[in-house]
Amino acid sequence: MIAMRFRTATIVVLAGLGLAVPVMAAAEPVATSVLSHAVARGDILAATDFEAQPRPPGYAIGAIAPDVAAGREAARNLVAGAVVRAGDVVAPRLVRRGDPVTINLRSRGLVIATTGRALSAGGMGDLVRVVAQSTNRTFDATVEGSGAVHVPLP
Repeated sequence: MIAMRFRTATIVVLAGLGLAVPVMAAAEPVATSVLSHAVARGDILAATDFEAQPRPPGYAIGAIAPDVAAGREAARNLVAGAVVRAGDVVAPRLVRRGDPVTINLRSRGLVIATTGRALSAGGMGDLVRVVAQSTNRTFDATVEGSGAVHVPLP
């Protein structure tokens, strides 16, 4: 059994005779990358948004490095001093729900472009739902750039 509170851990060692002996062990703080300021949902993170602060070892579990988080979008509001984990960031959204988009339909050498509206959000390569303004038809399309999606034709 391990119970951690601040900088100490109580470890119960079970002896072969059925005895439980509590042992105290200190958990030294480690330098952990945390946010230097609050970040709003949808903001793009940069390596300069982070600073190293001493934290208990368990606090850093699952933390991602500042260079990994750089260029990614905050999936939710993040407070100053928070450790950023993989679930806190997503690929930057190039298409947002309700945004106008250019829908490119491609088949062999033929390309047809029309305008539409995004019904969901997505980053590069993500599958999103879009509706064409001219026909009011709904398509599954792949995000290929900022405000641009493509629908492959057979």
